[in-house]
Amino acid sequence: MPRPFSLYLHLPFCHKICPYCSFYKHTPGKTDFTAFINALLAEARHHAPKIADRPLRTIYLGGGTPSLLSEKHLTHLFEGLREVFSFSQVEEIDLEANPSTFHLAKAQLFHELGITRVSLGVQSFQKRELTALGRDHSSKEAAESFHLLREAGIPSCNLDLMFSVPLQTEETWADNLAQALALKPDHLSCYNLTYEEDTAYFEQFQKGELTEDGNLNARLFTLAHDTLTAAGFRHYETSNYATPGHHSKHNQAYWEGDDYLGLGPSAVSTFDGDRSFKLRWKNTPDTDKYIHQISTVGHAMQDSEELNEEQFNLERIALLLRTDTGLPLSYLPSGTRFEQLLENKLANLTENRLILTRSGSLLVDAIAESLI
Repeated sequence: MPRPFSLYLHLPFCHKICPYCSFYKHTPGKTDFTAFINALLAEARHHAPKIADRPLRTIYLGGGTPSLLSEKHLTHLFEGLREVFSFSQVEEIDLEANPSTFHLAKAQLFHELGITRVSLGVQSFQKRELTALGRDHSSKEAAESFHLLREAGIPSCNLDLMFSVPLQTEETWADNLAQALALKPDHLSCYNLTYEEDTAYFEQFQKGELTEDGNLNARLFTLAHDTLTAAGFRHYETSNYATPGHHSKHNQAYWEGDDYLGLGPSAVSTFDGDRSFKLRWKNTPDTDKYIHQISTVGHAMQDSEELNEEQFNLERIALLLRTDTGLPLSYLPSGTRFEQLLENKLANLTENRLILTRSGSLLVDAIAESLI
């Protein structure tokens, strides 16, 4: 049976550029949205022949802020995608959204288009923290937007929260978690702020205007784990918590190494090349160049590389260690020693899988590096 693949679409448009975000994004400016949607669909048609016999399993619209698209453009996009790909075996369609970028009618359109999961980028419910993060919504607007998704009948709703942000304390983080739980989401993503290159925050961090406190990071991580698991959420990945049946199938496909096709500027794809390697490529991270390149050569590939089995396995180590189902030992290089992790109660060995404990999860990056 042909193996399934996932589809990612990058929509880089934001009303406002947040100082912490390192993804390719920009304000809409003079971008012709119709031309952009047509370019996405043309790129899809270009790649479709190589995956014609493979079922599409998940679709993810990320950014940027995909919810900025108008009802007209969203409808155009989904009608075009259904002409290129069969949706008959699609299990999940995700959309990233920001508060106050949609009303009830647009949320209802999300549902009509087949979107099954919306991730709402709240980040915080504290006014000072929202200001520091450059967010242009209030806690009230975040709650109202979440209720609109529920009213529209979206089957699975996620809230994105961020910890260790400037001006945050253990008390305000606890309040953020409490306000999030009060909305009764199906899923919560709790991300530790990191200072990424090409962001305003990174420049401030380099100047010493912002600092990082590893002990505080650990306390906030533990607070989220204890609070959310006590509320019935499964901590199934380092940054992700789900109620039963609401884990992200799209993200799971990434972690497990399934093939995926990325459309849009800066989007990455990884597909089987032949039996000995996978081919990975990245599109040009420039919207105007992307549209032009699609119109002239049909694709927007800028960089490509071949991943051999060893490189693929190393990626699985870094990603699967973050999950509560753990890392199959078959991915470890021959002779890798991990007994000390078991002795220090940082991991357990269950059915030939190395599964980190809560203490181990705090050190997941360092543990992955030690195994690699």
